[in-house]
Amino acid sequence: MSSPNPRSTQNTTAFFAQAAISFGAALLGLAIAVLYLPVDPWVRAFLAMTTLFLVSSSFTLAKVVRDNQENSAVTTRLDQARVDKLLAEHDPFRAVS
Repeated sequence: MSSPNPRSTQNTTAFFAQAAISFGAALLGLAIAVLYLPVDPWVRAFLAMTTLFLVSSSFTLAKVVRDNQENSAVTTRLDQARVDKLLAEHDPFRAVS
């Protein structure tokens, strides 16, 4: 039997809520700052567009990192299963023919 993977723990509801609330508060604060900034409308539009690009690229980066970690975890589990199978089939007293 293989030991459980410590990296496969689930996040708690409180952690998810804290992350979502802090993201929402930061985005809301930035949106309010851009709206009330005393600059020309084109500067405000540029900052708003940059904010949207930053948010979407942050989500994309988080997804890529998560997918990479999941792929490496699957590869590690497959490698461990292969090693376990080889060890289970190994008989040191078997005659080599």
